[in-house]
Amino acid sequence: MQTLAQDIKENRFKSVYLLYGEEVFLKNSYKNQLKASITQGDTVNFNQFEGKGIDVRELISLSDTMPFFADKRLILVEDSGFFKSPSEELTTYLPQVPETTCIIFVESEVDKRSKMFKKVKEIGYACEMERQDLNQLAKWAGTLLAREGKKITGNTMELFLHKTGDDMENIKMELEKLISYTLGREVIEARDVETICTERVTNKIFDMVAAIVNRQTRKAMDLYEDLLTLKEPPMRILFLIARQFNQLLQVKELMGKGMDKAGIASKLKIPPFAAGKLMPQARSFSKEDILSYVDLCVDAEESVKTGRLGDRMAVELLITKKY
Repeated sequence: MQTLAQDIKENRFKSVYLLYGEEVFLKNSYKNQLKASITQGDTVNFNQFEGKGIDVRELISLSDTMPFFADKRLILVEDSGFFKSPSEELTTYLPQVPETTCIIFVESEVDKRSKMFKKVKEIGYACEMERQDLNQLAKWAGTLLAREGKKITGNTMELFLHKTGDDMENIKMELEKLISYTLGREVIEARDVETICTERVTNKIFDMVAAIVNRQTRKAMDLYEDLLTLKEPPMRILFLIARQFNQLLQVKELMGKGMDKAGIASKLKIPPFAAGKLMPQARSFSKEDILSYVDLCVDAEESVKTGRLGDRMAVELLITKKY
């Protein structure tokens, strides 16, 4: 992402960019920044394509068209599927993109082994927008609050991020709610977070894992449906379930060695607040139970990758333990 920021700052752009990855907020942010910097508000020399079935020859024809009274023509291509099912014609063309054109691909799905992906890396810049870790998110959220004249302690920020999860768009919305709620006050307190902020994915995953192990299938399925309604992909839900079972296993082993909350948080690189929630859950489950679900998560992922099961069905079978 530093390369993107540098290109925008210096107003020097590569012929082709690819923005991809899980963090939608970052993809949209850099897409909009690149668009604003390249076009300077010019709509005449801006073309946009979206979805599968794009006419490749039309795209190439526009790319070869000189911009009208401007330095650059920008072509924005979103969710084309070209990086899962590459177009040979477009892949071959990319090195021929004229200096007067910039093409930006913004994709949800990418196969890094594809010729198209390798070609963009070779001649342009491919940037993966990954979910940010807690330290990065805390720093970013603190900066947004500081701009509004707000202060927040480290413990309150941990509580806030525990409630919101790691989705940056959701964090931004919850911050806006907090700022409005604390109008006239400088310091945001824990009670403000508890009162106004909505719990998101990670908390539902925590409750889902408890329901799965305690055989509360209906509750676990209800939580799963809630996450699907929030447009969480089944494979991300599976990843989060697997991550929590692995964390529970680690926490249980560290507790067995006499380690306290601070030590566990430091060892696993998680907030003390999160460690404090995991410890009672780890106590309530046997090591054998946790291990069996770690294995089930591996089986579920393997079933999806080999095509034996659809992603949604794989998670449902995990929840009901019917593998």
